[in-house]
Amino acid sequence: MSAIAWIAAASLAAWGFLLLGQGFFWRTDQRLPPREAPPVWPSVALVVPARDEADMLPVSLPSLLAQDYPGRAEIFLVDDSSTDGTGALARELADRLGGLPLTVLSPPEPAPGWTGKLWALRHGIELARAERPDFLLLTDADIAHEPDSLRELVAAATTNGLDLVSQMARLRVATAWERLIVPAFVYFFSQLYPFRRVNKAGARTAAAAGGCVLLRTGAAERARIPDSIRQAVIDDVSLAREVRKAGGRIWLGLAERVDSVRPYPRLADLWRMVARSAYAQLLHNPLLLIGTVAGLAVVYLAPPAAVYAGLAGGDTPAGLLGGVAWAVMAGTYVPVLRYYRQSLWLAPLLPFTALLYLLMTVDSAVRHYRGRGAAWKGRTYARPQAAPER
Repeated sequence: MSAIAWIAAASLAAWGFLLLGQGFFWRTDQRLPPREAPPVWPSVALVVPARDEADMLPVSLPSLLAQDYPGRAEIFLVDDSSTDGTGALARELADRLGGLPLTVLSPPEPAPGWTGKLWALRHGIELARAERPDFLLLTDADIAHEPDSLRELVAAATTNGLDLVSQMARLRVATAWERLIVPAFVYFFSQLYPFRRVNKAGARTAAAAGGCVLLRTGAAERARIPDSIRQAVIDDVSLAREVRKAGGRIWLGLAERVDSVRPYPRLADLWRMVARSAYAQLLHNPLLLIGTVAGLAVVYLAPPAAVYAGLAGGDTPAGLLGGVAWAVMAGTYVPVLRYYRQSLWLAPLLPFTALLYLLMTVDSAVRHYRGRGAAWKGRTYARPQAAPER
């Protein structure tokens, strides 16, 4: 066989492993586990870090204020040095709409060694603990919740003895670029952190989705959250690791009634969203970067290249092997596209989307070595640490 045929064979073998040996990552059936209402509803503090979120709050904050929760619940919104009136708008919405009580606090600029979001969470959690809540709901300012979201999260935690319950919010898919890139973001994340493995008691794999994390206060204290992860760029995965290391039980799944309302209309917007943390995911290790680029090329780019070689160059083995690998790849993408209610014709385009993610990852590394690091909302972390290991 030709060299391209052998590469196509390697790609097909890789897809055979991914299909059956990577925790069935491609399935989308990990939703909130069976749950019952507890005899007594525990108290919850909802902590919302917000930096320049005046555009998002009119959509997201009313959904928190309107939570239909039978127990005691209070919102702590941390105005992280916003310049667009985020704090004042939050107070105005609470005064006008009513609902759960809202406290707005404004901490100083982050201390050295802290990322902005975790610094905001630190102050919000510290104030919330004064009320001695049983649970903390850590949710982003661009996340909208259905009225029963908090109730269902707490019921899932109490029924199943979970210390952390996290749902990956359904991201917006309105523009052509969002349709092409956003479902793939969830697909690649679940490939790295198969939800079934995360949810298996005693498993080593740990992850969470930072937009919606329900956390027992006791588990947060045992894991020293957020101090133990204060420099983490990928804070949600780091949080889950620390909770699991401290003996906590964690669960991660896809959301049905929790949505991100933040738009990413242009390719540049999505590019920045991915590139700001992609190299941190690789622990800022150039060898891991090289291995990742090579792996993405073999697994995602080789199949269409082999099909082209078969059709244009008469390399039948390459064409057949590449075609089968491409078909398996597209088939594993179908459940995520259905979850996002997108056309299944996007499935064969996954190699092109993977190429974009490969370029975003390389760009993330370039930014890191140029000293720009992870940049977000006007802050740049030139040399951020990856998720801490111990």
